[in-house]
Amino acid sequence: MTPVIQALREDWADPAIALPSYETAGAAGADIRANLPPEEREGGVTLAPLERRIVPTGLRVAIPEGFEMQIRPRSGLALKHGITLPNTPGTIDSDYRGPLGVLLINLGTEPYTSGGSGICWGRPRRGAG
Repeated sequence: MTPVIQALREDWADPAIALPSYETAGAAGADIRANLPPEEREGGVTLAPLERRIVPTGLRVAIPEGFEMQIRPRSGLALKHGITLPNTPGTIDSDYRGPLGVLLINLGTEPYTSGGSGICWGRPRRGAG
């Protein structure tokens, strides 16, 4: 059984930012993008080296009972900029209905700024609930 994850935008979220999606037929997870509140959109979110921050996605998700959604780092961000998740994989439980934020850390040597770009990927997994 392939679970259906419902993703809803927060009222303040920028509708121009794509909802999570599998970008290729062989993708192991759906790309999740930063979606910043209006007051942060112009400059983006900047992470200094070794800084941790929860980056908003502008989403709330509904995960079927018996499943979890794992949040995993993007290997390209880790390789090019040192951006990763300090608790990987992150887990979103099936009964959580609050805002989806992604905890990122900059392990690189330079500040990194993100706007509406992909920051992680999500993958439903059986076993929680």
